[in-house]
Order: sequence, then C-alpha cells, then structure tokens
Amino acid sequence: MEITKYAHACFVAIKDGQSVVVDPGELSSNFTVPKNPVAVVVTHIHGDHWSADHLTQMPNVPVFAPDDAANRLRELNLNVIVVAPGETKQVGNFKLTFTGGQHALIHPDTPMCRNVGVLINDGEVYYPGDSFASAGMPIETLAVPIAAPWMKTAEAMDYLTQVRPKRAFPTHDAVLSEAGKQFADNWMKQAAEKSGTIYERI
Repeated sequence: MEITKYAHACFVAIKDGQSVVVDPGELSSNFTVPKNPVAVVVTHIHGDHWSADHLTQMPNVPVFAPDDAANRLRELNLNVIVVAPGETKQVGNFKLTFTGGQHALIHPDTPMCRNVGVLINDGEVYYPGDSFASAGMPIETLAVPIAAPWMKTAEAMDYLTQVRPKRAFPTHDAVLSEAGKQFADNWMKQAAEKSGTIYERI
C-alpha cells in the first residue's frame, strides 16, 4: 500500500488504483484530491481534521465519521456515514475498521467529542486520530501524532513502543515549527529504535 502524506493530520492510502483520504483538514493546505477516491475518513469534529473546501471537492465519495462530526458534515450535502468503534466497512479495495471512541482530554474545561481511529486492511495502516487508542492487532505502518494540546512527546514515544509497528510516520504536527518537528523527530527516533520501528517522514 502506498501512502501520500499532506500537511498536519492528512494522508491518503492508495491500493490498486483506489484511494482513501484521511482527515483532510483546514491545516492541510497542500492537499490535492487523489485519483479515484473511494472513501474519506474524518476522525472527529475539530477543524484541523476536516475542511469544507477539501470535502466538497469530493461530493459523491462516502465520508465516514463519528456521529457528532457527521451532524456537521451533513450540512455540506455530503454522503456521510456514521461509524462507531468496532464497526468495519468494506469500500473498494479497503477494509476500514474503526477503533477508539473518544478524543483525548485537552483540558477539563474543554468539551469532549467523539473520535475514531481507523485500521486499514487489518493493520496495513493504523491511525488513532486524536487519541492513543489501541489498535488491538499487529500494525505494519502507524501514523503517530507527535504534537497537540492534548499530548506530550513522552506519551507519543510510549505509544510507539506500545504499538511496535514495523514502520511509523509522524502526523498532527502543523503546530510545530520546522525546528520543532526536528526536535520531536529526534525523540521519536529514540523510541523507534527501542521498539524496532523504522520511523521516517514521508
């Protein structure tokens, strides 16, 4: 499976000429619609994970999202399908299994929202959204969040050593400067070495 990474939390998984778009958000300014998209996954309601401008370029593609996000996305007249943890959807060449359920805590005064992680093709790729939810199975490639108001670098390092994927690439990092990304990557590479993971930007 091929992966194309865009700014912040967005990436596209490509297999046999079909593609799944994940979290094309407001901070993913370099996003371009791939050839033959068969599904979009929006992990949660926050704007850095979806953009009306991006989604309306794919008006006929099914958008999978948790219920609170789905209510907002329907205002765009999209084909929105509500998903919950434990559910699996087969779309073209992709088996999408959803995990998690809740966004990581940002602050006690901040309202919580739903969040789903997504397993693509039984662990070929896993992305937990804004959480450190367990995948529940061995993972080949992990999209690991490295910077956010709901986390610290040490937690991302621990998560990487817990999941122990074969490969990992950083995501959720538009809040960092270029120097900040390098700083975070240096710490993540230490965790990757411990877990036997190949960690690299793509």
